[in-house]
Amino acid sequence: MSKGYLLVVLTAIISGFSVFINKFGVGVFKSSEIYTFLRVFLVALILGSILLIFDSRKIRNVKRKEWFLLALIGLVGGSIPFLLFFKGLKITSSAEGSFIHKSMFLWVAILATLFLKEKIDRRFLLGALILLFANALLLKKFSFLPDRGDLLILIATIFWALENTLSKYLLSISNLDGKTVAFGRMFFGAIFILIYLIFTNQTSQIFVLNSRQIIWVLVTGIILLFYVLTWYSGLKYISVSKATAILLLGSPITTVLNLISGTKISLHEMISGILILIGILTIFGIKKIFENFRSLIYVRA
Repeated sequence: MSKGYLLVVLTAIISGFSVFINKFGVGVFKSSEIYTFLRVFLVALILGSILLIFDSRKIRNVKRKEWFLLALIGLVGGSIPFLLFFKGLKITSSAEGSFIHKSMFLWVAILATLFLKEKIDRRFLLGALILLFANALLLKKFSFLPDRGDLLILIATIFWALENTLSKYLLSISNLDGKTVAFGRMFFGAIFILIYLIFTNQTSQIFVLNSRQIIWVLVTGIILLFYVLTWYSGLKYISVSKATAILLLGSPITTVLNLISGTKISLHEMISGILILIGILTIFGIKKIFENFRSLIYVRA
């Protein structure tokens, strides 16, 4: 259990750095879809090479049903939501988009309760309210009538929630490890995004990259590699509803990085970060967190 929490906390930390760094990386590309494809393809290539060279049996032993689920995970998690999310961000504000995306843990909790029979207690619900309020503080304005961009991001968020639920289901019923599931997600995701690029006549942009774009793809691709490795490996051991709640730790980490880089941080952002920590402490309980921390120390000793 502790191993799973440690891996997902590492994912949250990586996520905090990733959000901060990706805003620079995507800026050097005219098309965010090309940027997304290149990163996903790079990670799929690295993971596939690792599996084929060091543990090819894991690929050979994947069953037909498991391949189908991996392809489905790649479709609903590694391709469609990325395209919807970036399209939505062009229409709506980044603050509203971020707020909607961070509601993913609630959609995951609903899906996990219905299909995985995970139990959601009152402590989780209280922590969820705190987390929602924390993210709402970052909104400068809020409309109860969502625009087209908001709806696209909401659909993308639900797709990601479905993907994480499917991934947890696959990890629970099979002998597949996190690395194999991560490969399947990125491999099929790259294929589906490439099909989209072909139909939208964007593939030519893949072959005219400059050195700056290549460097950003490599840097952010490696970060994405560690993100999916820690995430799916950790998801093997803990409930998906609590795992997605932990991911919200990435938000205050990004805020701290922005502060270090010289970006002005508002009082609302600081309060939001503190409330996110309080919300996660509420969900897991201080006692439970310390127990897991002590067990990690004992294992390492």
